[in-house]
Amino acid sequence: MDTSKLFDLTGKTAIVTGGAAGIGKATALMLAKHGANISIGDFNLDAAKETAKEIEGLGVKAIAVECNVLKDEDLVNLVETTVKELGGVQILINNAGGGGGGRENPSKISVDDIKRDYELNVFSGWRLCQLAVPYMKKSGYGSIVFTTSMSSINKSPNMSGYGGSKAAVNHTVANLAHDFGPEVRINAVGPGATRTAALESVLTPEIEKVMLAHTPIKRLGTADDIAGAMLYFASPISEWVSGQTIFVNGGGEQVLE
Repeated sequence: MDTSKLFDLTGKTAIVTGGAAGIGKATALMLAKHGANISIGDFNLDAAKETAKEIEGLGVKAIAVECNVLKDEDLVNLVETTVKELGGVQILINNAGGGGGGRENPSKISVDDIKRDYELNVFSGWRLCQLAVPYMKKSGYGSIVFTTSMSSINKSPNMSGYGGSKAAVNHTVANLAHDFGPEVRINAVGPGATRTAALESVLTPEIEKVMLAHTPIKRLGTADDIAGAMLYFASPISEWVSGQTIFVNGGGEQVLE
């Protein structure tokens, strides 16, 4: 076995949604450092352009495409623009998502709020798979990775929409593996508490101490920790892995109780 090729993404193109910042940006940079050309799909076009410029400094090609994953025309344009400008697509990181996790009191929200969770976290990624897989099969290489969440397996109040949608991601991935194989693999990465700008905005030493009480590796995650798992799934080293969800969480749960 030629181990030098296990993480080699030279000549491959990756679409990363939500790739302008946070985990998405870290993933885009990680894949680029291993040779992949990168298409950043993000609703913040200016930030996406800055990330693309940074990636180009690594010696690969990068483009920025404005993309609101709730708009089908944007999803179509993201894939078509990537294929046109970068020659194809072999890797899809369905990272963009969101929702009202922690604020979803069923007595105070509407069904539209729940629908939006699923549109963000499940439907948009499923649609991008549908658009990108034919190009992957044509190229002979394909790897899709969804960002899921610890909430997909945890049970907490005010999380029914967000947690339910992320659980749907896990099972969607497991089923699509049967539809897309053998040429295309599909997996998911579930981050634990990760030091992104969103978490840092509310984090205090007291909160961090409580969160780490049930975490064997006594620190919070970094965006690069999550990007490392994304790289594993995107690369040839995981060529016999599909339909799986891996949780990158320091070995535990970062909860506030």
